[in-house]
Amino acid sequence: MARLALLSVSDKTGLVELAKTLVEEFGFDLISSGGTAKAIASANLPVTKVSDYTGSPEILGGRVKTLHPKIHGGILARQDLAEDQQDLADNGIRPLDLVVVNLYPFEQTIATAGVTLAEAIENIDIGGPAMLRAAAKNHAHLAVLCSPEQYGPYLEALRSHGGETPLELRQAWARAAFWHTASYDQAIATYLTQSVSEPGTGEAEALPEQWALTGRQQATLRYGENPHQTAAWYRTGSIPTGWAGAEQLQGKELSYNNLVDLEAARRIIAEFPADRPAAAVLKHTNPCGVATGDTLAIAYRRAYDADDVSAFGGIVVLNRPIDADTAQQLAGTFLECIVAPGCDRAAQDILAKKPNLRVLVLADLLTGPGQVVNAIAGGFLLQTPDTYRDDPATWQIVTEAQPTEAELAEMLFAWRVVKHVKSNAIVVTHHQQTLGIGAGQMNRVGSVTLALAQAAAKAQGAVLASDGFFPFDDSVRTAAAAGIRAVVQPGGSRRDDDSIKAANELGLIMAMTGVRHFLH
Repeated sequence: MARLALLSVSDKTGLVELAKTLVEEFGFDLISSGGTAKAIASANLPVTKVSDYTGSPEILGGRVKTLHPKIHGGILARQDLAEDQQDLADNGIRPLDLVVVNLYPFEQTIATAGVTLAEAIENIDIGGPAMLRAAAKNHAHLAVLCSPEQYGPYLEALRSHGGETPLELRQAWARAAFWHTASYDQAIATYLTQSVSEPGTGEAEALPEQWALTGRQQATLRYGENPHQTAAWYRTGSIPTGWAGAEQLQGKELSYNNLVDLEAARRIIAEFPADRPAAAVLKHTNPCGVATGDTLAIAYRRAYDADDVSAFGGIVVLNRPIDADTAQQLAGTFLECIVAPGCDRAAQDILAKKPNLRVLVLADLLTGPGQVVNAIAGGFLLQTPDTYRDDPATWQIVTEAQPTEAELAEMLFAWRVVKHVKSNAIVVTHHQQTLGIGAGQMNRVGSVTLALAQAAAKAQGAVLASDGFFPFDDSVRTAAAAGIRAVVQPGGSRRDDDSIKAANELGLIMAMTGVRHFLH
């Protein structure tokens, strides 16, 4: 008797070629359902509809078609067990040698603008996961394929092994099937958690009682943070989004550290709307220069000039598409990566003269992960990302000196930057350009000293932002001595009054935001 294959796929890529080879080269009989059967029949290939094979019509608008003993019996039967073979014979069931299934496009559905909960639920596959799990469980006796990428290797295995497939390949395909259903179920559970839950109000957003992370390997990386560490890049979901969906126009392959830096760059540029050009240069996830400008080229030059020593070998992120003028500026120094929402043809031609420079286009630089994960021994920590949008109208101006509209805008610029500097973080800015950044020090005074030393004489009339409160007035006095005009900080210390008193004594403006932005 001819071998039997069940084909039921949402993604029809490679379907006809697979079916044709199975029938004409290896003598398979085919059973299929719905659109898969139509596609095979339209190619003039013999196929039996599932409803004809089982003797049961599709019901409930197609919700029930493969959930039948003649299907699942053929999948789950053990070919080396006499009792199973007798059950097949008694019930007129043929054993299946191959199950090819991929699932309803749930993730594509929920990614569609305006999709309703009812539409999403209707695109939850039931029969497909059941067949995949059954076939994967019984991989000792049949093969299961869940991706068009597996069709070629499967056919080549048949040719190389006399029409059979090695057990190790069937095990690999079974693992892939279980991962496929696991990620599918996770996407559904995540969507239902987010869509049914009430949106967060107030300071804290509730996190689900259960949370899982699955990913599909996007690329193996040369190494991790250091050469002795192995690393790989995984994307979540079946649809490439975020960095997995970015277009790399040129340059060497991305490294682990590149990707970590690029995500830090994306987070900081998301603070600056595209209505005014903005640029940031980062090194080891910390910004070393951030600025706005009347043109993108000016914004980049100002960000670069903020710390041209640290900018060497850095990551550049821009909030507008790269034009020729900006490309000329970018080509003037050694950079690791550039990312922007676009890059025009003239700019591409200029940057192409530096073939090792990685240039990426990510149209959506605003959308990041919905959760931040940190692995610890025996588990992980989960938090929502710090996407809080600060509004100066909610700040308290706690000093006698009051800011002008321009000074308040400068304070907001500094506050947006300090949010993305490792704690303890201090940022000094003027005219929407960073002048000094103190990052990652064990005490705040050390960060203040570093930032002011870098700003030097340019600190006259500048703004200083701190990601944490000042427990003593020493930092305020140090800032005033350097020429700082205004200070913005979260407040909340028991000794806030000491800092306010010092600011008033020295004629400084001080704003307390009431929100803290630590970045460890």
